[in-house]
Amino acid sequence: MAQAKMQHPVSWVIFAGMAALLLFQGVPVRSGDATFPKAMDNVTVRQGESATLRCSVDNRVTRVAWLNRSSILYAGNDKWCLDPRVVLLANTKTQYSIQIHDVDVYDEGPYTCSVQTDNHPKTSRVHLIVQVSPKITEISSDISINEGGNVSLTCIATGRPDPTITWRHISPKAVGFISEDEYLEITGITREQSGEYECSASNDVAAPVVQRVKVTVNYPPYISDAKSTGVPVGQKGILMCEASAVPSADFQWYKDDKRLAEGQKGLKVENKAFFSRLTFFNVSEQDYGNYTCVASNQLGNTNASMILYGPGAVHDGNSGAWRRSSCAWLLALPLAQLARQF
Repeated sequence: MAQAKMQHPVSWVIFAGMAALLLFQGVPVRSGDATFPKAMDNVTVRQGESATLRCSVDNRVTRVAWLNRSSILYAGNDKWCLDPRVVLLANTKTQYSIQIHDVDVYDEGPYTCSVQTDNHPKTSRVHLIVQVSPKITEISSDISINEGGNVSLTCIATGRPDPTITWRHISPKAVGFISEDEYLEITGITREQSGEYECSASNDVAAPVVQRVKVTVNYPPYISDAKSTGVPVGQKGILMCEASAVPSADFQWYKDDKRLAEGQKGLKVENKAFFSRLTFFNVSEQDYGNYTCVASNQLGNTNASMILYGPGAVHDGNSGAWRRSSCAWLLALPLAQLARQF
């Protein structure tokens, strides 16, 4: 804190100088010294708040002063520093106190109340502690990584006292914190570990501050649902193919080895992020058969076969095989047996 350029009586200058010398030489008052009332205990305030420093006096005290390290702030009613944040709060027969507004971290440190009694200056010290709310100063950017890779996330925060850093996976399946450190290391990441990771910085000075990092885990397509469907001739039929993948899969449809083109007569292919729908508006005999759905992205591809069959067909859902049955087919067996007898 800067010193004010002002004129003071010689006696005040001498006293203040002696007080500063005592402070510089480190001559505190013993806690049990009955000749000098002790200054207040250490003062703890948050950054931006006001700090009040009080010193009890009595009628034996003839001169008083507040000092910060080796700088004189106030001597009696006279202000010796230029800092407008420092003001005299009280100078009475029982108390001598000052106040520092809008406290910052550089204000932290020892403050000394110096008094003169019986022509002997003595001092008592109080320590100002400035607390600072946590602040995240550095955090990893959102990241995209292939499944099986390694991830390292960083979260740096400042504050007084030093904040505690914790990482949490924002997921319904996650339980509690997954790291209590500035760094979060994930080895061989899986698709279940994708999502947002929250960094929290807390030091009990104020509410914790949080920021999030999005981790995207890329993996090849996996077809989760592809079922065969039975539809009568002349009706509307739909084959569905559902696949999970990151990035989202591209879908293609094949009948046997022939790719089905979008806009083909009587057909509609509808592709979304996680599924593809093949619609037959008016099923004919020629539409019955085996269809293959292929899902692919940059990391790979997979396929699944399904069958569009008529109401008279017997379908084996496990093997994917299918066969048609009709009254003529049912009559064929006894006729063949009869022919062998002749």
